[in-house]
Amino acid sequence: MRQFRAVLPYYLNEHANPACRRLHFIGTTLVIALLAYTIGSGTWLLLLAVPFAGYGFAWIGHFFFEKNRPATFQHPFYSLLGDFVMYRDMLRGKVSF
Repeated sequence: MRQFRAVLPYYLNEHANPACRRLHFIGTTLVIALLAYTIGSGTWLLLLAVPFAGYGFAWIGHFFFEKNRPATFQHPFYSLLGDFVMYRDMLRGKVSF
């Protein structure tokens, strides 16, 4: 976990553009909703849509607004964890969107 704390400032710096953060928020919300619906309905095929919902919105934010390469390519696990930390912090008002 210490390594993640070291990567987190870099991760947040790569999400400085508000439009990029909003797109991450939308994608993460869709991922949570899809997972909840899939578990509740038993429609397991919907799990195939989860990566597209999450990464689709996030990558649009990076390529068109941040103009940088998503952290997923360098730190896949930390990037996923960072998405949820940033999402939580946006809900708490610690990170603006």
